[in-house]
Amino acid sequence: MAKKSKIAKSNKILAKRKALIMSGVTKPNRVSTRGVNRCKITGRPRGYMRYFGVSRLTFRELFNQGKLPGVVKASK
Repeated sequence: MAKKSKIAKSNKILAKRKALIMSGVTKPNRVSTRGVNRCKITGRPRGYMRYFGVSRLTFRELFNQGKLPGVVKASK
């Protein structure tokens, strides 16, 4: 589980980036790439799957439990 402070900081940076893009303000270095996508369940920053919004480990758990409809195994 990620530290709550890191999750909060990441959410704050992503919200700021979204607000700047929506307002149309384009100053140099205002929209940084420091915002980290994190798993919505565990807060893990690595192995993030953007389409589902979770990490690869959480994705695998949810898939094995049958909670992701339409996802099938690639191998038999």
